[in-house]
Amino acid sequence: KYSAWQKDGSFHYVHKTPFGKYSFICVDASLTPGPKKPYNFYGILNANKMEELSALISESRESNHTILFGHYPTSSIISVSPGIRTAMRFALVYLCGHFHTLGGLMPVLHTRHPDGTLELEYRILAFDHDLFSFADLKFEEWPVILITNPKSYLYSSYAHEPLQRILHSTHIRILAFSPSPIKFVKIMIDDIYLGDAIQVSGPLYVLKWSPKNYSQGFHQIAVTVKVRTFFVLSIIFQLTLLIIFRFRAKPKFKKPPGVAVRTSFSLHVLSKIDLFFYSFLVLNLYTVLGPWFIAELIDDHVGVCFSFGLIVNGQFFEGSVTFIFGILQVLFFNLPLMAYTCWCLLLRCQGQCFRSHLYLTKPYWTVPIHLTMLLLFFWQVFSCYILLKTYGTLAFFLSPIKTGVVALTLFLVYRIWTMESILLRTFTLDIK
Repeated sequence: KYSAWQKDGSFHYVHKTPFGKYSFICVDASLTPGPKKPYNFYGILNANKMEELSALISESRESNHTILFGHYPTSSIISVSPGIRTAMRFALVYLCGHFHTLGGLMPVLHTRHPDGTLELEYRILAFDHDLFSFADLKFEEWPVILITNPKSYLYSSYAHEPLQRILHSTHIRILAFSPSPIKFVKIMIDDIYLGDAIQVSGPLYVLKWSPKNYSQGFHQIAVTVKVRTFFVLSIIFQLTLLIIFRFRAKPKFKKPPGVAVRTSFSLHVLSKIDLFFYSFLVLNLYTVLGPWFIAELIDDHVGVCFSFGLIVNGQFFEGSVTFIFGILQVLFFNLPLMAYTCWCLLLRCQGQCFRSHLYLTKPYWTVPIHLTMLLLFFWQVFSCYILLKTYGTLAFFLSPIKTGVVALTLFLVYRIWTMESILLRTFTLDIK
Protein backbone atom coordinates (compact mmCIF):
# COMPACT_ATOMS: atom_id res chain seq x y z
CA LYS A 1 0.00 0.00 0.00
CA TYR A 2 2.85 2.39 0.84
CA SER A 3 6.38 2.60 -0.50
CA ALA A 4 9.38 3.55 1.61
CA TRP A 5 9.16 7.08 0.16
CA GLN A 6 5.50 8.01 -0.11
CA LYS A 7 2.06 6.68 -0.93
CA ASP A 8 2.25 6.84 -4.73
CA GLY A 9 3.46 8.85 -7.69
CA SER A 10 6.76 9.70 -9.36
CA PHE A 11 9.28 11.91 -7.51
CA HIS A 12 12.65 13.59 -7.98
CA TYR A 13 15.60 13.33 -5.58
CA VAL A 14 18.77 15.37 -6.14
CA HIS A 15 21.98 14.05 -4.60
CA LYS A 16 24.40 16.96 -4.12
CA THR A 17 28.18 16.52 -3.99
CA PRO A 18 31.15 18.95 -4.10
CA PHE A 19 31.65 18.03 -7.76
CA GLY A 20 28.06 18.24 -8.98
CA LYS A 21 24.44 17.14 -8.70
CA TYR A 22 22.89 13.78 -9.60
CA SER A 23 19.15 13.41 -10.17
CA PHE A 24 17.25 10.26 -9.30
CA ILE A 25 13.72 10.17 -10.70
CA CYS A 26 11.19 7.48 -9.85
CA VAL A 27 9.00 6.26 -12.72
CA ASP A 28 5.72 5.16 -11.15
CA ALA A 29 3.85 3.05 -13.71
CA SER A 30 1.96 1.00 -11.15
CA LEU A 31 -1.74 0.37 -11.64
CA THR A 32 -4.29 2.05 -9.36
CA PRO A 33 -5.95 0.00 -8.03
CA GLY A 34 -3.42 -2.79 -8.55
CA PRO A 35 -4.78 -6.18 -9.63
CA LYS A 36 -3.08 -9.42 -8.60
CA LYS A 37 -0.85 -11.38 -10.97
CA PRO A 38 -0.96 -12.18 -13.84
CA TYR A 39 -3.08 -9.07 -14.57
CA ASN A 40 -0.42 -6.70 -13.24
CA PHE A 41 2.17 -7.71 -15.86
CA TYR A 42 1.96 -4.35 -17.65
CA GLY A 43 2.42 -0.90 -16.15
CA ILE A 44 0.58 2.18 -17.39
CA LEU A 45 1.59 5.83 -17.75
CA ASN A 46 -1.49 7.86 -18.59
CA ALA A 47 -1.41 11.48 -19.79
CA ASN A 48 -1.20 12.92 -16.28
CA LYS A 49 1.64 10.61 -15.25
CA MET A 50 3.54 11.27 -18.48
CA GLU A 51 3.21 15.00 -18.00
CA GLU A 52 4.41 14.71 -14.42
CA LEU A 53 7.39 12.56 -15.45
CA SER A 54 8.38 14.89 -18.29
CA ALA A 55 8.33 17.84 -15.90
CA LEU A 56 10.59 16.02 -13.45
CA ILE A 57 13.06 15.10 -16.22
CA SER A 58 13.12 18.73 -17.37
CA GLU A 59 13.99 19.80 -13.81
CA SER A 60 17.03 17.52 -13.86
CA ARG A 61 18.67 19.00 -16.99
CA GLU A 62 21.15 20.98 -14.88
CA SER A 63 22.39 17.88 -13.05
CA ASN A 64 25.57 16.08 -14.03
CA HIS A 65 23.52 12.96 -14.71
CA THR A 66 19.92 11.82 -14.52
CA ILE A 67 19.11 8.31 -13.36
CA LEU A 68 15.58 6.98 -13.75
CA PHE A 69 14.35 3.98 -11.83
CA GLY A 70 11.13 2.04 -11.61
CA HIS A 71 9.67 -1.42 -11.39
CA TYR A 72 8.56 -2.05 -14.96
CA PRO A 73 10.91 -2.30 -17.99
CA THR A 74 9.92 0.04 -20.83
CA SER A 75 8.82 -2.95 -22.92
CA SER A 76 6.07 -3.66 -20.39
CA ILE A 77 4.89 -0.05 -19.92
CA ILE A 78 1.87 1.23 -21.85
CA SER A 79 2.30 5.00 -22.27
CA VAL A 80 0.70 7.82 -24.20
CA SER A 81 2.51 9.76 -26.93
CA PRO A 82 5.40 10.57 -27.25
CA GLY A 83 6.12 7.37 -25.33
CA ILE A 84 8.20 6.47 -22.30
CA ARG A 85 11.48 5.94 -24.21
CA THR A 86 11.28 9.35 -25.88
CA ALA A 87 10.54 11.00 -22.54
CA MET A 88 13.62 9.51 -20.93
CA ARG A 89 16.05 10.19 -23.82
CA PHE A 90 18.04 12.74 -21.78
CA ALA A 91 18.66 10.27 -18.96
CA LEU A 92 21.86 8.25 -18.74
CA VAL A 93 20.22 5.08 -17.48
CA TYR A 94 16.87 3.60 -16.51
CA LEU A 95 17.04 1.01 -13.73
CA CYS A 96 14.20 -1.49 -13.51
CA GLY A 97 13.17 -4.96 -12.38
CA HIS A 98 9.99 -7.01 -12.88
CA PHE A 99 11.29 -9.57 -15.39
CA HIS A 100 14.03 -10.95 -13.09
CA THR A 101 15.67 -13.56 -15.39
CA LEU A 102 12.49 -14.69 -17.18
CA GLY A 103 12.66 -18.08 -15.52
CA GLY A 104 16.35 -18.46 -16.34
CA LEU A 105 15.87 -17.88 -20.08
CA MET A 106 17.45 -14.40 -19.99
CA PRO A 107 20.01 -14.19 -17.15
CA VAL A 108 21.25 -10.75 -18.33
CA LEU A 109 18.65 -8.09 -19.21
CA HIS A 110 20.44 -5.03 -20.58
CA THR A 111 19.57 -2.86 -23.57
CA ARG A 112 20.42 0.50 -25.10
CA HIS A 113 17.76 2.87 -26.44
CA PRO A 114 18.27 4.60 -29.83
CA ASP A 115 19.16 7.85 -28.02
CA GLY A 116 21.87 6.14 -25.95
CA THR A 117 19.97 5.64 -22.70
CA LEU A 118 20.83 2.35 -21.01
CA GLU A 119 18.07 0.16 -19.59
CA LEU A 120 19.33 -2.26 -16.96
CA GLU A 121 18.15 -4.74 -14.43
CA TYR A 122 20.96 -3.79 -12.07
CA ARG A 123 22.75 -4.89 -8.94
CA ILE A 124 25.39 -2.24 -8.17
CA LEU A 125 26.37 0.96 -9.97
CA ALA A 126 28.84 3.82 -9.51
CA PHE A 127 29.89 7.15 -11.00
CA ASP A 128 33.60 7.85 -11.43
CA HIS A 129 34.26 11.38 -12.73
CA ASP A 130 30.81 11.21 -14.35
CA LEU A 131 31.61 7.88 -16.03
CA PHE A 132 28.87 5.37 -15.27
CA SER A 133 29.74 1.73 -14.45
CA PHE A 134 27.67 -1.16 -13.18
CA ALA A 135 27.97 -4.85 -12.35
CA ASP A 136 25.23 -7.44 -12.69
CA LEU A 137 25.64 -9.93 -9.86
CA LYS A 138 24.04 -12.93 -8.24
CA PHE A 139 22.80 -12.72 -4.68
CA GLU A 140 25.28 -13.85 -1.99
CA GLU A 141 28.22 -14.29 -4.41
CA TRP A 142 31.33 -12.64 -3.01
CA PRO A 143 33.57 -10.78 -3.50
CA VAL A 144 31.79 -8.07 -5.51
CA ILE A 145 34.03 -6.31 -8.05
CA LEU A 146 33.20 -3.17 -10.04
CA ILE A 147 35.81 -1.55 -12.31
CA THR A 148 35.00 2.16 -12.52
CA ASN A 149 38.02 3.32 -14.56
CA PRO A 150 38.51 2.40 -17.33
CA LYS A 151 34.84 1.69 -17.89
CA SER A 152 33.51 -1.00 -20.22
CA TYR A 153 33.36 0.04 -23.87
CA LEU A 154 30.24 -2.06 -24.38
CA TYR A 155 28.14 0.28 -22.23
CA SER A 156 29.87 3.57 -23.04
CA SER A 157 27.66 6.44 -24.15
CA TYR A 158 29.26 9.34 -26.05
CA ALA A 159 25.93 11.18 -25.83
CA HIS A 160 25.89 11.22 -22.02
CA GLU A 161 29.42 10.64 -20.67
CA PRO A 162 32.77 12.48 -20.88
CA LEU A 163 34.64 9.43 -22.16
CA GLN A 164 37.75 11.46 -23.02
CA ARG A 165 38.52 11.61 -19.29
CA ILE A 166 39.70 7.99 -19.46
CA LEU A 167 42.64 9.06 -21.67
CA HIS A 168 43.76 11.60 -19.08
CA SER A 169 43.29 9.40 -16.00
CA THR A 170 46.26 8.38 -13.87
CA HIS A 171 44.88 5.34 -12.03
CA ILE A 172 42.83 2.25 -12.58
CA ARG A 173 40.05 2.40 -9.99
CA ILE A 174 38.13 -0.56 -8.60
CA LEU A 175 35.41 -1.02 -6.01
CA ALA A 176 35.79 -4.34 -4.19
CA PHE A 177 33.35 -5.53 -1.53
CA SER A 178 33.48 -8.63 0.67
CA PRO A 179 32.19 -9.64 4.12
CA SER A 180 35.67 -11.07 4.77
CA PRO A 181 38.85 -8.96 4.82
CA ILE A 182 40.39 -8.54 1.37
CA LYS A 183 43.93 -9.89 1.05
CA PHE A 184 44.86 -8.43 -2.34
CA VAL A 185 43.39 -7.01 -5.57
CA LYS A 186 45.40 -8.16 -8.61
CA ILE A 187 45.03 -6.38 -11.97
CA MET A 188 45.89 -7.73 -15.42
CA ILE A 189 45.39 -6.20 -18.88
CA ASP A 190 45.57 -8.48 -21.92
CA ASP A 191 46.86 -11.27 -19.63
CA ILE A 192 49.80 -9.11 -18.50
CA TYR A 193 50.16 -8.55 -14.77
CA LEU A 194 50.24 -4.84 -13.88
CA GLY A 195 50.40 -5.07 -10.11
CA ASP A 196 48.32 -5.16 -6.95
CA ALA A 197 45.94 -2.27 -6.36
CA ILE A 198 46.31 -0.21 -3.18
CA GLN A 199 43.35 0.42 -0.89
CA VAL A 200 42.63 4.15 -0.68
CA SER A 201 39.56 4.10 1.55
CA GLY A 202 36.66 1.74 2.12
CA PRO A 203 36.07 -0.41 -0.97
CA LEU A 204 38.16 1.81 -3.31
CA TYR A 205 41.40 0.33 -4.71
CA VAL A 206 43.69 2.07 -7.21
CA LEU A 207 46.72 1.28 -9.35
CA LYS A 208 48.75 3.69 -11.48
CA TRP A 209 48.60 3.15 -15.23
CA SER A 210 49.33 4.78 -18.58
CA PRO A 211 46.14 4.92 -20.70
CA LYS A 212 48.11 5.89 -23.82
CA ASN A 213 49.47 2.34 -23.92
CA TYR A 214 45.93 1.10 -24.56
CA SER A 215 44.55 3.86 -26.81
CA GLN A 216 44.45 1.64 -29.92
CA GLY A 217 42.05 -1.28 -30.40
CA PHE A 218 40.20 -3.21 -27.73
CA HIS A 219 41.75 -4.54 -24.53
CA GLN A 220 40.63 -6.84 -21.76
CA ILE A 221 41.11 -5.99 -18.09
CA ALA A 222 40.84 -8.69 -15.43
CA VAL A 223 40.68 -8.15 -11.67
CA THR A 224 41.23 -10.89 -9.10
CA VAL A 225 40.25 -10.31 -5.48
CA LYS A 226 41.53 -12.67 -2.81
CA VAL A 227 39.88 -12.65 0.62
CA ARG A 228 41.17 -13.93 3.93
CA THR A 229 39.16 -16.95 5.08
CA PHE A 230 39.53 -16.72 8.86
CA PHE A 231 36.76 -19.28 9.22
CA VAL A 232 38.75 -22.06 7.51
CA LEU A 233 41.99 -21.02 9.21
CA SER A 234 40.40 -21.12 12.66
CA ILE A 235 39.05 -24.62 12.00
CA ILE A 236 42.43 -25.81 10.69
CA PHE A 237 44.09 -24.33 13.80
CA GLN A 238 41.87 -26.36 16.14
CA LEU A 239 42.18 -29.57 14.14
CA THR A 240 45.96 -29.18 14.02
CA LEU A 241 46.15 -28.76 17.79
CA LEU A 242 44.01 -31.84 18.36
CA ILE A 243 45.98 -34.09 15.99
CA ILE A 244 49.46 -32.90 17.07
CA PHE A 245 48.79 -33.38 20.78
CA ARG A 246 46.98 -36.66 20.09
CA PHE A 247 50.14 -38.32 18.81
CA ARG A 248 52.80 -36.32 20.61
CA ALA A 249 54.40 -37.82 23.72
CA LYS A 250 53.44 -36.37 27.08
CA PRO A 251 56.02 -34.07 28.68
CA LYS A 252 58.04 -35.16 31.73
CA PHE A 253 58.17 -32.60 34.50
CA LYS A 254 61.49 -32.05 36.29
CA LYS A 255 60.32 -28.90 38.06
CA PRO A 256 56.98 -27.22 38.83
CA PRO A 257 55.37 -26.41 35.45
CA GLY A 258 54.64 -22.83 34.39
CA VAL A 259 51.56 -21.50 32.59
CA ALA A 260 52.78 -22.44 29.09
CA VAL A 261 53.71 -25.98 30.13
CA ARG A 262 50.40 -26.51 31.92
CA THR A 263 48.52 -25.23 28.86
CA SER A 264 50.41 -27.71 26.69
CA PHE A 265 49.75 -30.50 29.20
CA SER A 266 46.00 -29.76 29.26
CA LEU A 267 45.92 -30.10 25.45
CA HIS A 268 47.62 -33.49 25.85
CA VAL A 269 44.90 -34.56 28.29
CA LEU A 270 42.06 -33.42 26.01
CA SER A 271 43.56 -34.97 22.88
CA LYS A 272 44.40 -38.34 24.48
CA ILE A 273 40.99 -38.98 26.03
CA ASP A 274 38.78 -40.38 23.26
CA LEU A 275 35.55 -38.79 24.47
CA PHE A 276 36.88 -35.23 24.30
CA PHE A 277 39.16 -35.74 21.29
CA TYR A 278 36.43 -37.11 19.04
CA SER A 279 33.84 -34.63 20.37
CA PHE A 280 35.92 -31.63 19.28
CA LEU A 281 37.12 -33.34 16.11
CA VAL A 282 33.55 -33.97 14.98
CA LEU A 283 32.40 -30.52 16.15
CA ASN A 284 35.01 -28.73 14.03
CA LEU A 285 34.56 -30.90 10.96
CA TYR A 286 30.78 -30.61 11.22
CA THR A 287 30.98 -26.81 11.51
CA VAL A 288 32.66 -26.75 8.09
CA LEU A 289 30.94 -29.61 6.27
CA GLY A 290 27.68 -30.48 7.97
CA PRO A 291 24.29 -28.82 7.58
CA TRP A 292 23.80 -26.23 10.30
CA PHE A 293 20.03 -26.42 10.25
CA ILE A 294 17.05 -27.39 8.11
CA ALA A 295 14.22 -24.88 7.89
CA GLU A 296 11.67 -23.14 5.69
CA LEU A 297 14.16 -20.57 4.43
CA ILE A 298 11.69 -19.23 1.86
CA ASP A 299 7.91 -19.40 2.18
CA ASP A 300 6.72 -22.91 1.28
CA HIS A 301 10.28 -24.05 0.49
CA VAL A 302 12.39 -26.05 2.95
CA GLY A 303 16.12 -25.49 2.62
CA VAL A 304 19.40 -26.48 4.22
CA CYS A 305 22.01 -24.06 5.59
CA PHE A 306 25.73 -24.90 5.39
CA SER A 307 28.81 -22.86 6.20
CA PHE A 308 29.46 -22.49 2.47
CA GLY A 309 25.94 -21.52 1.40
CA LEU A 310 22.25 -22.40 1.21
CA ILE A 311 20.36 -25.04 -0.74
CA VAL A 312 16.75 -24.03 -1.33
CA ASN A 313 14.30 -25.60 -3.75
CA GLY A 314 17.10 -27.44 -5.53
CA GLN A 315 19.19 -24.28 -6.05
CA PHE A 316 22.53 -23.53 -4.40
CA PHE A 317 23.30 -20.03 -3.11
CA GLU A 318 26.99 -19.52 -2.41
CA GLY A 319 27.77 -18.42 1.11
CA SER A 320 29.10 -15.12 2.37
CA VAL A 321 27.07 -14.16 5.42
CA THR A 322 27.12 -17.84 6.38
CA PHE A 323 30.92 -17.64 6.54
CA ILE A 324 30.62 -14.66 8.90
CA PHE A 325 28.33 -16.64 11.20
CA GLY A 326 30.76 -19.54 10.97
CA ILE A 327 33.63 -17.31 12.10
CA LEU A 328 31.56 -16.03 15.02
CA GLN A 329 30.61 -19.59 15.99
CA VAL A 330 34.23 -20.77 15.98
CA LEU A 331 35.86 -17.74 17.62
CA PHE A 332 33.20 -17.07 20.24
CA PHE A 333 32.15 -20.57 21.16
CA ASN A 334 34.00 -23.55 19.67
CA LEU A 335 37.47 -22.26 20.60
CA PRO A 336 36.46 -20.96 24.06
CA LEU A 337 34.69 -24.25 24.79
CA MET A 338 37.84 -26.17 23.88
CA ALA A 339 39.97 -23.89 26.07
CA TYR A 340 37.50 -24.16 28.95
CA THR A 341 37.50 -27.96 28.66
CA CYS A 342 41.32 -28.00 28.81
CA TRP A 343 41.31 -25.84 31.92
CA CYS A 344 38.72 -28.01 33.68
CA LEU A 345 40.60 -31.21 32.77
CA LEU A 346 43.81 -29.71 34.17
CA LEU A 347 42.04 -29.08 37.49
CA ARG A 348 40.82 -32.68 37.54
CA CYS A 349 44.37 -33.91 36.92
CA GLN A 350 45.48 -31.87 39.93
CA GLY A 351 43.08 -33.95 42.04
CA GLN A 352 40.27 -31.43 42.35
CA CYS A 353 36.54 -31.93 41.94
CA PHE A 354 33.87 -29.35 41.14
CA ARG A 355 33.29 -28.33 44.74
CA SER A 356 36.90 -28.32 45.89
CA HIS A 357 38.20 -26.20 43.00
CA LEU A 358 35.80 -23.39 43.94
CA TYR A 359 37.69 -22.68 47.18
CA LEU A 360 41.12 -24.23 46.51
CA THR A 361 41.72 -22.37 43.24
CA LYS A 362 42.45 -18.64 43.29
CA PRO A 363 39.11 -16.83 42.79
CA TYR A 364 40.55 -14.12 40.50
CA TRP A 365 41.10 -16.92 37.96
CA THR A 366 38.14 -19.19 38.66
CA VAL A 367 35.34 -16.61 38.69
CA PRO A 368 36.23 -14.78 35.42
CA ILE A 369 36.79 -18.07 33.54
CA HIS A 370 33.49 -19.61 34.64
CA LEU A 371 31.62 -16.34 34.13
CA THR A 372 33.02 -15.83 30.62
CA MET A 373 32.11 -19.35 29.57
CA LEU A 374 28.67 -18.97 31.09
CA LEU A 375 28.04 -15.75 29.12
CA LEU A 376 29.18 -17.43 25.90
CA PHE A 377 26.91 -20.37 26.66
CA PHE A 378 23.96 -18.02 27.16
CA TRP A 379 24.87 -16.39 23.82
CA GLN A 380 24.67 -19.82 22.19
CA VAL A 381 21.31 -20.49 23.85
CA PHE A 382 20.05 -17.07 22.73
CA SER A 383 21.07 -17.85 19.14
CA CYS A 384 18.90 -20.98 19.40
CA TYR A 385 16.01 -18.77 20.48
CA ILE A 386 16.61 -16.42 17.52
CA LEU A 387 16.64 -19.44 15.21
CA LEU A 388 13.34 -20.61 16.67
CA LYS A 389 11.68 -17.21 16.30
CA THR A 390 13.02 -16.67 12.78
CA TYR A 391 12.62 -20.07 11.14
CA GLY A 392 10.30 -21.98 13.44
CA THR A 393 10.25 -25.22 15.39
CA LEU A 394 11.69 -27.33 12.56
CA ALA A 395 14.89 -25.29 12.49
CA PHE A 396 15.20 -25.39 16.28
CA PHE A 397 15.11 -29.18 16.52
CA LEU A 398 17.05 -29.83 13.30
CA SER A 399 19.97 -27.56 14.13
CA PRO A 400 23.06 -29.54 15.16
CA ILE A 401 25.29 -26.46 15.12
CA LYS A 402 23.04 -24.47 17.47
CA THR A 403 20.72 -26.64 19.57
CA GLY A 404 23.00 -29.64 19.16
CA VAL A 405 26.06 -27.74 20.39
CA VAL A 406 24.15 -26.57 23.48
CA ALA A 407 23.40 -30.20 24.33
CA LEU A 408 27.01 -31.21 23.60
CA THR A 409 28.32 -28.47 25.90
CA LEU A 410 26.17 -29.58 28.81
CA PHE A 411 27.22 -33.18 28.26
CA LEU A 412 30.95 -32.39 28.11
CA VAL A 413 30.87 -30.22 31.24
CA TYR A 414 28.94 -32.95 33.08
CA ARG A 415 31.44 -35.63 32.01
CA ILE A 416 34.45 -33.49 33.00
CA TRP A 417 33.35 -33.18 36.61
CA THR A 418 31.80 -36.65 37.02
CA MET A 419 34.46 -38.66 35.17
CA GLU A 420 36.05 -41.45 37.19
CA SER A 421 39.44 -40.46 38.59
CA ILE A 422 40.97 -43.71 37.34
CA LEU A 423 40.64 -42.44 33.74
CA LEU A 424 42.89 -39.50 34.66
CA ARG A 425 45.31 -41.50 36.80
CA THR A 426 48.22 -41.51 34.35
CA PHE A 427 47.91 -37.72 33.83
CA THR A 428 47.55 -37.09 37.56
CA LEU A 429 50.81 -38.93 38.27
CA ASP A 430 52.60 -36.99 35.52
CA ILE A 431 51.61 -33.55 36.77
CA LYS A 432 52.35 -34.40 40.40
